Amino acid sequence: MTKKQQKKKTGPERSRPSHPRPLVIRPVRSSDGKNFLALVDALADYEKLPRPDRASRARLLRDATGPRRRVDAYLALTDGAAVGYAILFETYSSFLARPTLYLEDIFILPAYRGSGIGRRLFAFCRGEARRRRCGRMEWVVLGWNRPAIRFYERLHARRMKEWLLYRITL
Repeated sequence: MTKKQQKKKTGPERSRPSHPRPLVIRPVRSSDGKNFLALVDALADYEKLPRPDRASRARLLRDATGPRRRVDAYLALTDGAAVGYAILFETYSSFLARPTLYLEDIFILPAYRGSGIGRRLFAFCRGEARRRRCGRMEWVVLGWNRPAIRFYERLHARRMKEWLLYRITL
């Protein structure tokens, strides 16, 4: 290996296993509540946001696992441990006349990043969009989250510069 090749092997690349970890991606179940909420808390901590309060946690579990689900939530499990999750829901494009799969959250615990789990969870979400015959998949990224931005750019995702995100909290 040349010195140039050795220099490139830094950061997450250096610690990647030579083969992918066994991974199961499945819908969140009611019995997963504690593990699912722990991952949501870990994302809040990572983003330096307040964790969901008690009422929000109850609604999140109801909306992800109840009989009238409002979102589709998936766990990524490896070696029996919940190491990541994704939350999806559909919006609609009047111009494509097809649903859009919106990726609300995708999160992998820091200790499991760089092992391909995030890429496989994202591919699962993309496959779900295709299965549902969506015209596209969309999400937002915090501007300071350079690792996530690099991750999406490596997947050839395109940043929508002409659209501005607005929000009203009710």
